[in-house]
Amino acid sequence: MSTGPEQPKPGAPSESEAQIGVDHWVSQSDARREQHPGLRGRVVRLWRTLPPAGKLALLTPAVVVPFLPISQGNLFNYGIFILIYALLALGLNVVVGFAGLLDLGYVAFFGFGAYIYSFLSSTHSEKGHTYTHHWDAQYSIPVCVAICALLGLFLGSSSRRLLGDYLAIVTLFFGQAFVVFTNATDPYGITNGSNGIANVDPLTFFGGHIRIHTTRGYFWFLLGVVVLLLIVLHFVSESRTGRAWKSSREDPLAAELMGIPVNRLKIMAFSFGAGIAGLAGSIFAAVQTGAFPQNFGTAVLILIYAVVILGGTGSLAGMIVGAIVIIASNQVLDSTSSPTLQRILFYLVLIAAVLLTMKTWPKRLAALAGTVVFGLIVREVVGALWTNGTTGQVTSGGFLTDVIEHWVLIPANPHRVAVWGYLLLILCIVVLVQLKGWWRIIVLVPTLTLTAFVWENLLIVNPAVTRSVLFGVLLIAVMTVRPEGLFGQAKVEVV
Repeated sequence: MSTGPEQPKPGAPSESEAQIGVDHWVSQSDARREQHPGLRGRVVRLWRTLPPAGKLALLTPAVVVPFLPISQGNLFNYGIFILIYALLALGLNVVVGFAGLLDLGYVAFFGFGAYIYSFLSSTHSEKGHTYTHHWDAQYSIPVCVAICALLGLFLGSSSRRLLGDYLAIVTLFFGQAFVVFTNATDPYGITNGSNGIANVDPLTFFGGHIRIHTTRGYFWFLLGVVVLLLIVLHFVSESRTGRAWKSSREDPLAAELMGIPVNRLKIMAFSFGAGIAGLAGSIFAAVQTGAFPQNFGTAVLILIYAVVILGGTGSLAGMIVGAIVIIASNQVLDSTSSPTLQRILFYLVLIAAVLLTMKTWPKRLAALAGTVVFGLIVREVVGALWTNGTTGQVTSGGFLTDVIEHWVLIPANPHRVAVWGYLLLILCIVVLVQLKGWWRIIVLVPTLTLTAFVWENLLIVNPAVTRSVLFGVLLIAVMTVRPEGLFGQAKVEVV
């Protein structure tokens, strides 16, 4: 027996509230976030409420870096390279993040900028030709930017009808052609072949009145350039051109039907991004006083894309954070770095992965505590059954030696066992991403223990391989948990 009209379900729109063309679930997303505030949600909301000046305040810690008691080498390896890759990521973000174009030849513009500056501000001889040009930086840097922008205009014009994979193939050919050209050819001794151009002048302005020749001086200069570029790109992003770029990125056909000149915007994005890459290349050539072809290979392109993907395409602050995380990690995992520092980074990333994978604190704490207990049990059981299973030595463990020796399984001859462990780890990760709830925790605990085992017995002794593996795992994890990156804007998808 009916007692009255049926009441609408909580959260569902009534007939009077329903609007054509409005998705009620999407429109109520902000209200749901307020009802279920999480750590990530609060951070994102706080970030969005900051004015542009507050967002730029992320760079304020970098101001004190030159005053810290760190060596010139560390300032060069961390500070200078982070800012160089931040510049490169900001330029690539224009092409990929704003315009949505997959440019795999971007690193070639970086190389062109370095070579053009090296030719205009150096003295080098090759094949009977001597080139002596000592242009001041206020002339040579704008020329580098202008020529690279023209090259971007050429590449964008020739590929304006291509999209997706086809555009990626054409731009990849352009990037590889540059590497082959600088390595194998040397017209009139301009590029000096595989030896590159050395003895490049440092940044000199106004006839030598201003001369930058110290690492700290280059750090200050690069920091100023990054801040200035962030301000310019912020205004570009909020302008009509920026909004048109984003519209063509989301749906080129719809944007074209609305009167937006998609092809012209594509060419403009290529030219804009290429000019920024040329700017970074010219400063890079002055910093290392040379331009060499091995500095502009595929590995550099992968690092730039890693910065953009991690930071979040379309986000300016994300490029800075991504550059800090990726480049600092890359330097820490170098073969010349301390194993103790590498271990600290690795286990911090491992803990961060647990925090990102689990949505609630009880599950996070259960996963971490379970991993510790499971590792101790496995070590005791294996030690009782296999005499040589726990007699291995920790490789330069530092103050972490005692913890590792009593928790991680380290056999006397670990190589073959570690390889099988690595294959098993891949299988565990594949299974893990398919599970949810407490089942994910149950599989996550042995996966983390196995990860520590593979790290201590296989990866830490192969830094070059370790960097590639960890970057790949890091990006896969970020794309799985947060596809839009750390600071990118989430999109609603129809599944």
